Amino acid sequence: MKDKSSSAAGILENTIEKVKDLVNVSTIIGEPISVQGGVTIIPVSKVTYGFASGGSDFPSKSNQEIFGGGGGAGVTITPVAFLVIDKYGNVEIKHITAFDNAAERLVSLVPEMFDKVNVAVNKAKMDKAFDRAVADIAVTAEENMTESAE
Repeated sequence: MKDKSSSAAGILENTIEKVKDLVNVSTIIGEPISVQGGVTIIPVSKVTYGFASGGSDFPSKSNQEIFGGGGGAGVTITPVAFLVIDKYGNVEIKHITAFDNAAERLVSLVPEMFDKVNVAVNKAKMDKAFDRAVADIAVTAEENMTESAE
């Protein structure tokens, strides 16, 4: 009976197991780091990996099976961002990577643009409410002055 290292399928299985050992969730979303002021920082990484393996049984004049094979894997871990959580629970993402193309940059700006639009809309609502309140106060003051003059 062949063991895992003496067949092409076994080499592939061994290679995949080794890659699984190298890459886990903690590699992508790192452990939270607490700093002064109640701020927590969580590193986020991009993990890319590849593997290859192969092998062959060689013909032999004897009854002995001859096998040759090999495998390999490569892993790249690239930090891409940090999640910053303040003491009030507000979360902000800080990107640290260069973008390969304009589409990646555009996609990364969507959350930031959404936040800016949200702030502008809320400010406009607050300004409108403030203007209405000032107008109501002016009307009330004018009514009071009219009543006291009568």
